[in-house]
Amino acid sequence: MPIVAQSSTETDWVSRFADEVIAESERRAPGKPVVVASGLSPSGPIHLGNLREVMTPHLVADEIRRRGYEVRHLISWDDYDRYRKVPLGIPGVDGSWEEHIGKPLTSVPAPVGSAYPNWAEHFKAGMIESLAELGVEYDGISQTEQYTSGAYREQILHAMRHRGTIDAILDRYRTKDKATGKPKKQQQKPVDEAELVAEEGSGAASEDDGSGGAGGYFPYKPYCGQCGKDLTTVTSYDDESTELAYSCACGFSETVKLSEFNRGKLVWKVDWPMRWAYEGVVFEPSGVDHSSPGSSFVVGGQIVREVFDGVQPIGPMYAFVGISGMAKMSSSKGGVPTPADALQIMEAPLLRWLYARRKPNQAFKIAFDQEIQRLYDEWDKLEAKVADGSVLPADAAAHSRAVRTAAGELPRTPRPLPYRTLASVVDITAGHDEQTLRILSELDPANPLASLDEARPRLDRAQNWISTQVPAEQRTIVRSEPDTELLGSLDEEGRESLRLLLEGLDSHWSLDGLTTLVYGVPKVMAGLDPEAKPTPELKVAQRTFFALLYRLLVSRDTGPRLPTLLLAVGADRVRKLLGA
Repeated sequence: MPIVAQSSTETDWVSRFADEVIAESERRAPGKPVVVASGLSPSGPIHLGNLREVMTPHLVADEIRRRGYEVRHLISWDDYDRYRKVPLGIPGVDGSWEEHIGKPLTSVPAPVGSAYPNWAEHFKAGMIESLAELGVEYDGISQTEQYTSGAYREQILHAMRHRGTIDAILDRYRTKDKATGKPKKQQQKPVDEAELVAEEGSGAASEDDGSGGAGGYFPYKPYCGQCGKDLTTVTSYDDESTELAYSCACGFSETVKLSEFNRGKLVWKVDWPMRWAYEGVVFEPSGVDHSSPGSSFVVGGQIVREVFDGVQPIGPMYAFVGISGMAKMSSSKGGVPTPADALQIMEAPLLRWLYARRKPNQAFKIAFDQEIQRLYDEWDKLEAKVADGSVLPADAAAHSRAVRTAAGELPRTPRPLPYRTLASVVDITAGHDEQTLRILSELDPANPLASLDEARPRLDRAQNWISTQVPAEQRTIVRSEPDTELLGSLDEEGRESLRLLLEGLDSHWSLDGLTTLVYGVPKVMAGLDPEAKPTPELKVAQRTFFALLYRLLVSRDTGPRLPTLLLAVGADRVRKLLGA
């Protein structure tokens, strides 16, 4: 049974799009499944920016499913696209892969050592695993299979018969005269500077829109029968016989019957709208680079209507996804991290929440640095508000979309201890399970953790974050011996503050108790009640006291939160290092 639908009166962006998509689908094809779509090119690592291409329609599709409708979320793997360039920093890939530029992605060898048969399958694999972990339900479509099986044969022949119409539509947006190659004097529509940057950055302005020359314009590109590349030019085509002649830069040429030929594809600006009509797509978002004049989505809207007798999908523009703190990852991967990388350090509901809580046109960042701790704090506060009923409706909707789909709940950590606490503990213990369990079980003596499994998978994510994202020089190393020189240099006030701390260890040995103790010692030293509110002077004294403890325990002025650090070090070792 589908989960009870959320009311569309809730003002989150997903509900609003779901309302619109349902209405449009009923108008077009009453009673038929609602079709939403995404497109991914496995030309290299599929990154967290690409994930927005999937999560935006997924969230809308899932809301529609919750309301009891049948939905198909298509993910087109654009694996029949040409191999454009050799990405940097891919293990098992060197300059020799340049010889494959121009071939379909499924005809390019996988990186050395890969378990997959070709380049496209290698890079699809990680995304497929991540989508399963994220609870994304979809129908995958290989464009290699579609084209080479002849599934689009009638659409290709139709596009070739209407090549003049397609050429005229494209020419409205070409900035150069097709015949002379010189810039046109006037553009159809003024383009502002931001739009030009978007086009230039994405390659939208230079997308291949078909071959033209002495034989005219053709929206179809064959892959060469000799070299296997798309360095081809169609030289003639006969509508009646479907005979197509082409020549390749490698010197090869041949004449084929397009009604029987399956080794080629429509150019992108024609291929995309053809698929909208073929699949009956009602909703498909696209990046900001596809929304500028002359780019695929804009041109596609006219081609689908004027050539394929179809309707352009509802297509919100989505903004970029940024990354904070990924210097280490970029050096090894040559680009931004993938969903699999993010799922190594955060649980699936949290990653879903990042995409659910922001409207598609709002940019956001995914944290790989210390900011991930603040992000988890924010998530835990939201969970607490959901539990006590104080959450706002839009926040409740985003939370619901993060933790469950129409198919049910995503796996959760049974006992979600604070991420920053887990990170500090595994940092100090270097992931030693027995020590980690000892420390975590002492966080709340009244309700001790019985097994590390209660804290998983969050504990594992925190451990992965420490081991892969925190530089060695920032890791916490507890001293093995007391700093006798520093201890010997302390004045009477310094020695008294340590005495008060050590005296209170046993009676305050829990996370909350040690928090009260370390903040309370400077208050007692100032002659105040341990519960007194801090003054500016007292805050200075607390910082001085904290710095002293850090130097004595880890030989630095800062470190993990002191209560967590004290628990992790253990009472006996604390006494030893503080000179007791």
